[in-house]
Amino acid sequence: MEFGPHPEDRAFRAEARAWLRTKLGPGTASGGAPGVAPGTASGTDRREWERTLGAAGWIGLGWAEDGYGNRRATLTQQVVWAEEYARSGAPPRSGHIGENLLGPTLLAHGSPEQKSRFLPPIARGDELWCQGYSEPGAGSDLAGVRTAAVRDTPGTYRVTGQKIWTSLAHEADWCFVLARTDPEGRRHRGLTFLLVPMDQPGRIEVRPIRQLTGTSDFNEVFFDGATARAEHVVGGEGEGWRVAMSLLGVERGVSTLAQQIGFAGELGEVLRTAVATGAAEDPVLRDRLIAQWAELRAMRWNALRTLGGPADTGAPSVAKLLWGGWHQRLGELAMLVRGAAGAAGPADRTPENPYQLDADQHLFLFGRADTIYGGSDEIQRTIIAERVLGLPREPREPRDPRDPREPKARGPVA
Repeated sequence: MEFGPHPEDRAFRAEARAWLRTKLGPGTASGGAPGVAPGTASGTDRREWERTLGAAGWIGLGWAEDGYGNRRATLTQQVVWAEEYARSGAPPRSGHIGENLLGPTLLAHGSPEQKSRFLPPIARGDELWCQGYSEPGAGSDLAGVRTAAVRDTPGTYRVTGQKIWTSLAHEADWCFVLARTDPEGRRHRGLTFLLVPMDQPGRIEVRPIRQLTGTSDFNEVFFDGATARAEHVVGGEGEGWRVAMSLLGVERGVSTLAQQIGFAGELGEVLRTAVATGAAEDPVLRDRLIAQWAELRAMRWNALRTLGGPADTGAPSVAKLLWGGWHQRLGELAMLVRGAAGAAGPADRTPENPYQLDADQHLFLFGRADTIYGGSDEIQRTIIAERVLGLPREPREPRDPRDPREPKARGPVA
């Protein structure tokens, strides 16, 4: 049964499906085999696709406010749109960081001027964003960031430091950066949430990171005195930790349910290959395929159960643990059902493009990162153990009781 049984939800689904079919062409947006959207190979084409979505009002459906060029939708309708988008075979979004992460954060913590300046371009698909959180020396320890933002004049900051694993930084117009504005601050104290324009030659350098798949979705970003305006500080100077935690707590249930549509399509392809190659006759392999299907169903019911619930229940961490391991195992299964053929490259490999992967190979190689990006499994387990189950925290570095900056009692996990 499709999600959203009410008449208005069915009408919304029909509208979304028809629009996607019109834009993507025959054979898509029908729940069948994924299609390929026209013009999605380059950053320019992906940006144009964002503008197409924005012009039709499909960006910002989940924002708590409208009036920025977006239209609001119920939680059920947001799931419906996300599911139809996944089923249609439409291209991966380039604007999801601005829409789903920065947008809700500005609505919660931004000034009226910041909302008016930044939300309409996101809703139109005109401005793309990246997230400047992780650093080489901090990893998943967000409170350990060292990128510094120093007051240059009363109206500007100079940002210096390095961020890593920055998705889509090579295409982004802006980056929201967690930086240290108080050099005396320890851990989560003295951090500030800044909006930094990326078009600053000589002051911002983006270096793509080549992955196992031969693609470069992630980047290193170097800030060498990059300018950020004081009016683009979100939540106030020194309040970066509070704003950053709010951003990380954004509800993920909608995207999780849509993600599972894509997972189901990938699993279906693996099952068809297993039948075609005879691998499904192996009882051990067949048992693993059945378990993979059952686990996907369990993930769906868990996502539905927690949809719209509070963000402090640990549900996002549980969901990440579930789907990260599941998707990684699916890539391994894809190689098993292919056997030795899975190690061979396509016949049309050329000297100009020697590194080509088919869908199964890409699934397997990219899946190695599933349990790392978005918060590693170790981090998710720590969050569940300490913040949800109340278990003792892992030992931290020794604290100096004479240091006036240290609290008398232990604060939130950094």
